[in-house]
Amino acid sequence: MKDTAGRIMYVGKATSLRTRVSSYFVRPADERIADMVGKIASIDWEETPSAVEALILEAKLIKKLQPPYNVRDKDDKSRVHLAFTKEDYPRPVLLREYELARTPKGRFLKTFGPFKSAGAVQAALDALRPAFPWSVCRPGRGRPCFHVHLHQCPGVCTGTITPREYSAVIRGLMRYFDGQRGEAVRAIKRSMQAAAKVENFEVAARYRDRLWALEHIRDMAVLKRDDARLQQFIDVFGRIEGYDISNTSGQSAVGSLVVFEDGRPKKSQYRKFKIKTVEGPNDTAMLAEIFRRRFGESSKNRQWSKPDLILVDGGQGQLSAVRKVLVEFDLADIPLVGLAKGFDRKQDELVYDKFDHELARLVIAFKPLLQQVRDEAHRFAVSYHRQLRRNSVRGQRHVNSKR
Repeated sequence: MKDTAGRIMYVGKATSLRTRVSSYFVRPADERIADMVGKIASIDWEETPSAVEALILEAKLIKKLQPPYNVRDKDDKSRVHLAFTKEDYPRPVLLREYELARTPKGRFLKTFGPFKSAGAVQAALDALRPAFPWSVCRPGRGRPCFHVHLHQCPGVCTGTITPREYSAVIRGLMRYFDGQRGEAVRAIKRSMQAAAKVENFEVAARYRDRLWALEHIRDMAVLKRDDARLQQFIDVFGRIEGYDISNTSGQSAVGSLVVFEDGRPKKSQYRKFKIKTVEGPNDTAMLAEIFRRRFGESSKNRQWSKPDLILVDGGQGQLSAVRKVLVEFDLADIPLVGLAKGFDRKQDELVYDKFDHELARLVIAFKPLLQQVRDEAHRFAVSYHRQLRRNSVRGQRHVNSKR
């Protein structure tokens, strides 16, 4: 939308130009839009092959042209960037504006955005996945993930694709988000032709299927999620509390609470809990005890502010026990994540509410930070447990010496 001097005032997208443009004149959303409508002299438009490409083009033009009436989008804290991690198997992650600003720049190959809606960008990634089968898996998992069976993960988890082969997939996806759809299509065609030339028809068929998927994108979800702004914002650089239990067959049982703020440990806020009410090895009951003590006492202790996120060392059983306690204290709105140990850090499994898209976005983007919180909670719990065991042994020796 341009003013009388030809200056671009606003950039937007629509599936129906008639409906969208008329809405500005008939029902302006707010005073800002009403003010803009009075200055519109002309409207230019461009048709894109899909809603995904409209989403990408809108973000690119807003970033390049900085239209004054898109100021809400530029200041809105819900804006997200799409980033690709710099590792052997790069992963697409969504980062809020403040998260990107506070994440080391060397962590990413490239970033795109800002976009108005995290849901729309995730829907765009999902729509493009059949053409560019990206993955958030870590190598060495050993068994195929769910998306392998849908042909939407090329086998990062099982080691059936090399880093070099996978980088070609990610380059294509990044080209697409860079507005280079034609080059992305040509790259797939070249790979298909090269495979056919050496009579590797199985590989050529996979590239053919990817090409078909790219030319027949199903992106209705992009349209549905585009204006669905997420109301809950989780501040991963706020207060994260991490919890763990340590005991030996139920003996010398303890719990730990560690606190991270601004992405770093805040040791002055750490707390130790000696288990008082649970007999025998029962980690879930022990967690429930320390959570009741923590949140029961927090109202009396002003130093214990409400956490932005809770991390528990454990799986679904531990999370269920903790969630019941949070409900008791009317704190069910606190985001809750479990981190179940694998045989190494690559096998660690994140457990959380998969229907909470904001939480899902965060745990994928900040898994290394969550692992650091879990490791620190584990270290602190084990240290206290060993201290109690040493004290117990010393006490036993003292009793024996008296005998």
